[in-house]
Amino acid sequence: MKALIPVEVIEQRILLIRGQRVMLDADLAMLYGVPTRVLNQAVRRNLKRFPQDFMFKLTQPEKDQVITICDHLKNLKYAKALPNAFTEHGAIMAASVLNTEKAIQISVYVVRAFVKLREMLSTHKELAHKLAALERKLQNHDESIRSLVVAIRQLMAPPEPEPPSHWISCERGLRLCQIE
Repeated sequence: MKALIPVEVIEQRILLIRGQRVMLDADLAMLYGVPTRVLNQAVRRNLKRFPQDFMFKLTQPEKDQVITICDHLKNLKYAKALPNAFTEHGAIMAASVLNTEKAIQISVYVVRAFVKLREMLSTHKELAHKLAALERKLQNHDESIRSLVVAIRQLMAPPEPEPPSHWISCERGLRLCQIE
């Protein structure tokens, strides 16, 4: 079965707010094929199913920032209510309380989008660790190369002239003394 909505479209609707990947009620309602007020009404009727780690309400500054950053959410500017932000688990729970055929079908794609995003972030973290290890190696190599260059320069330096035979050597080095 072809995707009703491409995963890429869903991925674009996932925002990072308060350190969590979330989808706003307006986006979730659009994906599930219901008006935002219907989604929020179903959530209010089943509030016990939405603990803080499933859903939270945006603050006014967060709402303003989302409106500024996301062109597709510019209509939120005129909404009086603060939007709800649903985590991955909250988005699935929202589909279950809506209980429409489209919501159930789309919820699978929403989960896939969250999982794909999580995998991408995991890959980025692994790459960052590998890059840091490579930088440390290069730094160690740089220090080794510098030591080699210093040693080669010392070897390339002209030898110090042999002291004339009329100089006297002592424990502290050569001392200039004229022997008569």
